[in-house]
Amino acid sequence: MTIIEQARTVLKMEAEAIESLIPRINGQFTAAVTMVMEGKGRVIVTGMGKSGHVGRKIAATLASTGTPAFFLHPAEAIHGDLGMVTSDDIVLAISNSGETGEVVSIIPAIKRIGARMIAMCGREQSTLVQNADVFLDVKVEQEACPLGLAPTASTTATLAMGDALAVALLCTKNFTPEEFALFHPGGSLGRKLLLTVANVMHSGEDNPVITPDRTVKEALFVITAKGLGVTSVIDQQGNLMGILTDGDIRRGLERTGHEFLDGQVGALMTKTPRTITADKLAAQALNIMEKNKPRPITVLPVVDKDNKAIGIIHLTDLLRQGVV
Repeated sequence: MTIIEQARTVLKMEAEAIESLIPRINGQFTAAVTMVMEGKGRVIVTGMGKSGHVGRKIAATLASTGTPAFFLHPAEAIHGDLGMVTSDDIVLAISNSGETGEVVSIIPAIKRIGARMIAMCGREQSTLVQNADVFLDVKVEQEACPLGLAPTASTTATLAMGDALAVALLCTKNFTPEEFALFHPGGSLGRKLLLTVANVMHSGEDNPVITPDRTVKEALFVITAKGLGVTSVIDQQGNLMGILTDGDIRRGLERTGHEFLDGQVGALMTKTPRTITADKLAAQALNIMEKNKPRPITVLPVVDKDNKAIGIIHLTDLLRQGVV
């Protein structure tokens, strides 16, 4: 068998291992979700060796999607770390065989503490499953390792079952993007989910505005001074009437020459432009810009609930903040 054939065989076997889990999403899975939803404590994931590495990832996924969870190393648990477990907690114990010594050894203590247990295991007739409240079956027919020794298909199946559990809990909790953002404040993901228009927009002295009775030449000076390529057009009360861009001015000059600069802003401005409010996510501003018809736009006037022009947000601001 060639290298490519071997690699494809591994992927095929692991895909089949995951697919075989689908019929096993049954009442036991529902019971596991219900147990976690009704629990007052945390989900404590434990496992040894490769199961432990998978368990760490499952715990991290649970925690980031609204289910408080952490990983407890079973070897450390028997030397004092079981003090982290309370009667309100749910232990998610992972062992393909169900007989892993370090995991089995902490079962009596978990029972005495009063925590409930979910077994994620490949053997129903095992010590772990027989002592668990709920059994999630992650059995595989064979490992992708040709020696049948290295955990491969079994760890992939376990990881997939953990993802299924985490996502089912997320959906049951009606977990929102805003809640997700609270747990991911760093990096581009956090910026996309937490950054608001108010955090990015140009306001106050940096907000270019002009009234419709002023000349296009005066508007050009405002646009140049603020450096955003646009000015909002407002009435005497500060209400937004339209916008004028440097592109509008260039096109006007091409059509009629420099006399165009003496015309009034109100005659040239774009009326009823797309707008956004300061409380909206910056990512929503980007979506409006990209989805604008007939062509995308690069600026949005920011208005308050009374349609007063309070700022401008530019595509370059979103680029600098990593929203794009």
